[in-house]
Amino acid sequence: MYKVLVVEDSLTVRKIVNKLIEDNPHFTCDLCENLSQAQQALEGNNDYLVAIVDLNLPDAPNGESVELALSHNVPTVVLTGNFDEFTRAQLLDQGVLDYITKESRYSYLQVLKLVDRLRKNLSTKVLVVEDSKTSRNHICSLLRKFHFQVHEASDGLEALQELERHRDIRMVIADHRMPNMDGYELIKAIRHDRRWQDLVFIGLSANGDSVLTSKFIKSGANDFLSKPFYHEEFYCRVMQNLESQEMIQTIRNSANLDPLTQVYNRRYLNEHGESLLNPKTGHGKAIVSMIDVDNFKSVNDNFGHKTGDTLLKEFATLLTHFFADDLIVRYGGEEFTVISVGASKSFFTSLSEFMDAVRSTQFTHHKLTITCSVGVCAEQQSNLDEQLDIADSRLYCAKRAGKNQIFARDMQLKHG
Repeated sequence: MYKVLVVEDSLTVRKIVNKLIEDNPHFTCDLCENLSQAQQALEGNNDYLVAIVDLNLPDAPNGESVELALSHNVPTVVLTGNFDEFTRAQLLDQGVLDYITKESRYSYLQVLKLVDRLRKNLSTKVLVVEDSKTSRNHICSLLRKFHFQVHEASDGLEALQELERHRDIRMVIADHRMPNMDGYELIKAIRHDRRWQDLVFIGLSANGDSVLTSKFIKSGANDFLSKPFYHEEFYCRVMQNLESQEMIQTIRNSANLDPLTQVYNRRYLNEHGESLLNPKTGHGKAIVSMIDVDNFKSVNDNFGHKTGDTLLKEFATLLTHFFADDLIVRYGGEEFTVISVGASKSFFTSLSEFMDAVRSTQFTHHKLTITCSVGVCAEQQSNLDEQLDIADSRLYCAKRAGKNQIFARDMQLKHG
């Protein structure tokens, strides 16, 4: 849970901000009504995700509360009743994240949106590609202020290497003019690789014009900024592009994720699973396992379908913990599929540890103990369907042999 510091002398505003933020289960608020309380809070606790600070307090009428939060290196949002363009520009230059006026309910929702964005940014990787070290350092410092995980590259070729090393990078911000491979060639190379189709790409140039902008956009860039840019515009572009990407991903997930367990569904397996066996797009070799919860019908019969649903959700959570790098699918009912393209030894170690965890876990508030049976096909076949059929056949061998065990290569691999 992330802590948010709220420094506000108005009881009404404190209540509104506290209610909106704590309605999100990720956050808890520390509320202060003056500078003295804020000082005590910051001296006793410096791990705040962000501070939301009123500009004018009875004991701090000239923005001293903002200076206090910034002096403790806490990202700071100013929430004030007065709009003054000069003060706003001055505060943004000092390093506050945003300057929001208390105009309407939308203002408070804007604060909430920004706070949640900061939480998401903690796990969001951005690659900055810029040959000028001074410019690169400036952009990186702006991003780090918003809690992004930042990676750097000095040209397009180095950027592609960095993308290979960190495949979970979600955004690339690249200059146009660079040695070896410029930004224009970089975006073409990125969009040519289907692994990076969803990557957000923002182009930068000191010689921005409509022709260059359209050239970047037509090649696959999401946005384009001319240098020098004001950091507030930079943040807006970054945030809006990430939010658009997340919206697209949400729509895609609604079609591809099982609504109960939030792992992939059978439709996704049918459409994308085969690519894992394609040497051109995947790894060419995969281990396919079918995993079934033993005696699940008795859970529904004795405790009801709601308890059964809760058990499946908790079971799926265990799967995602032990097979974080693998494809996990709810195949149907209480049956799941895990497809791994990693090393065989590593997969079977994870599978054994998963089986032990299932046996030792108490599921649902009824504290139910369960087991599961597993069939595995690690041998290469001509297509994924054949591997699935073999794994499914071995699963039922495990069931017939007494359950709570793994079958592979048409033989018993391990008994619980």
